[in-house]
Amino acid sequence: MDLSIVIPIKDERENITKLHERLDEALRPSDRSYEIILVDDGSSDGSHLEMAELAAHDARVKVVRLRRNFGQSAAMQAGIDYAQGDVIVTLDGDLQNDPADIPMLVDTLQRGGYDAVFGMRAQRQDTFINRKLPSQIGNWLIRKVTGVDVKDMGCTLRALRKELAKSLSLYGEMHRFIPVLVQDAGAAFVQIPVQHHPRTAGKTKYNITRTFRVLLDLITVKFMQSYMTRPMHVMGLAGMVAMFLGLLSLIATVVIKCVDGTSMIRNPLLHLSVMLELVGVQVISMGLLGELVTRTYYESQGKRAYLVRSTLNVAPIVVGQTASLASS
Repeated sequence: MDLSIVIPIKDERENITKLHERLDEALRPSDRSYEIILVDDGSSDGSHLEMAELAAHDARVKVVRLRRNFGQSAAMQAGIDYAQGDVIVTLDGDLQNDPADIPMLVDTLQRGGYDAVFGMRAQRQDTFINRKLPSQIGNWLIRKVTGVDVKDMGCTLRALRKELAKSLSLYGEMHRFIPVLVQDAGAAFVQIPVQHHPRTAGKTKYNITRTFRVLLDLITVKFMQSYMTRPMHVMGLAGMVAMFLGLLSLIATVVIKCVDGTSMIRNPLLHLSVMLELVGVQVISMGLLGELVTRTYYESQGKRAYLVRSTLNVAPIVVGQTASLASS
């Protein structure tokens, strides 16, 4: 299988047949074999009936129906898990992404030797206040926090090599952070302009509250990106800062006592210093527990804190080999 087209679907009954027609028009002229994986993310408008009808007439259409609405990231993860193509393409099911751009993304991926190609909506056809403005602010913030130079993080139209796509772990709103996860994996990627169309049928699933969920996931992504294997570096630093401030507060309490005779017991700075010292000890303790959890995670499952791109004349690593050699 050359291509797998993964499409999360949530209440898009009016668009599914048109989407299939557009995909067929875009992909049939090429010599590539392909499959279309439609993931029903708990639709309540009968979308699964449309999908079943398509699957009955086109064997290339595969349907994965989730038990309930798990969210776009989980639906996309399900589609990737079932995908068999050497290249996995993702896009939305609302026809705002243009299937005609898929061959361009795949050609760029293969000819440029990239691991991933991301679409960038050149002329985005969305309302400014509740869609474009929050997206622009979110993209700017994600770029500044993560250091990933991708202008349009939210464009779902992407092409990734199978081994890279299947190495990703998507949950929450992580589908928006795929460029960050890709860069974290050391993959080569590029972003190219793609078409974007206004929604003509169905209702948008996006609202302003989603922006706040993205901000919370950004904290998680930053922690995973910078401190996943060394949680003590962030927890320990925060704890030391708190303890240092507590020490300064205690010194100020003593100085005030010596200068004007103010009772240390009645001075709120004494209580502040005690609180800061306790907070510092607790945060450092959390860092130590994080280190233990991290070591347990990697060692018990035989995981490595690195990813290897390729090897030459090197024997494969056998999980548990190091431990057995050490014990012998």
